[in-house]
Amino acid sequence: MSADPLNRAGTPQHRTTGPPSSGSGASAIEVRRSARRRRTVSAYREGDRTVVLIPARMSEAEEQRWVNVMLDKLAAQESKRVLGDTELAERAERLSDQYFDGRARPSSVRWVTNQNTRWGSCTPAEGSIRLSHRLQGMPEYVVDYVLLHELAHLLVPGHGPRFWRLLEAYPRTERARGYLEGVVAAERLPHLPGARGE
Repeated sequence: MSADPLNRAGTPQHRTTGPPSSGSGASAIEVRRSARRRRTVSAYREGDRTVVLIPARMSEAEEQRWVNVMLDKLAAQESKRVLGDTELAERAERLSDQYFDGRARPSSVRWVTNQNTRWGSCTPAEGSIRLSHRLQGMPEYVVDYVLLHELAHLLVPGHGPRFWRLLEAYPRTERARGYLEGVVAAERLPHLPGARGE
């Protein structure tokens, strides 16, 4: 394991944990505590693990909160590398294989710029799935949830109990729905010009 260049003068404390229940696709998280680090928290990917650097004085609860914050931040940064339509279709195929035993097979999956009131849409008769461009830059687990939501419509057209049972297989369904609800709520907040300077 490579040394942490930010903690050369001190001896950081290392702790490796498994993947978080709500976190990213990384297989392990390593928390490195440092007495020299006062307030800042940072994170980066190192092979198949995520390293989170925190001040040594942080409580366990603060550590867990910051680990989740930093995982979301890394995921958002990574998803800003926008997938093209081909990659999006490949991702949909992998998700269908993983969660629906490959039963949902769309004929096309693509980004569109004309969906400003919904995140995705599906036309089961044509097998086509369209995702709103507004999802680009959101964490991968959110994009995956929307893809799975639309893939599920290829198997169950409505939003009845059978539909929601299909989505229960995806462990981040509730988290992704909460994220999207938060985005919608934030868009409805009043934006006061000059509020910061007052």
